[in-house]
Amino acid sequence: MTNVLSQPENRAAEWLADGGLRPTRQRLALADLLVGDGKNRHVTAESLFAAAHGRGESVSLATVYNTLRAFCDVGLVQEVTVDGSKSYFDTNIHDHPHFYWEDDGRLTDAVAEDLVIAALPDAPEGMEIAKVDVVIRLRKTAR
Repeated sequence: MTNVLSQPENRAAEWLADGGLRPTRQRLALADLLVGDGKNRHVTAESLFAAAHGRGESVSLATVYNTLRAFCDVGLVQEVTVDGSKSYFDTNIHDHPHFYWEDDGRLTDAVAEDLVIAALPDAPEGMEIAKVDVVIRLRKTAR
């Protein structure tokens, strides 16, 4: 007998259970778009909304935002902010740097092993460094 939870169609439900989230219809639909194929991805709320509607899912943009926030809160995705205003949500929750492709607004993973941070400034008194986000901005060279 095959383990049902290991089958691709149940990956989303398993992922939600890992985060302790109740598998509502909308959460399952969005989770399937994020992790259903087993690959990591970077999405904006708007791109996930468009993908959901492209699949015929009835979900509002507000629900997509709220669901992504819930996924962040339980550690299923991490938010990566570019320019202080544009948020991407990454299903790869391990610490790693990113490339931001300015010409087309994409965010992709950069190889973590290639990044070397020699030193960080001391945190102000009473504070500790919680995380360091590295976003390397790319644009086509002028020729």
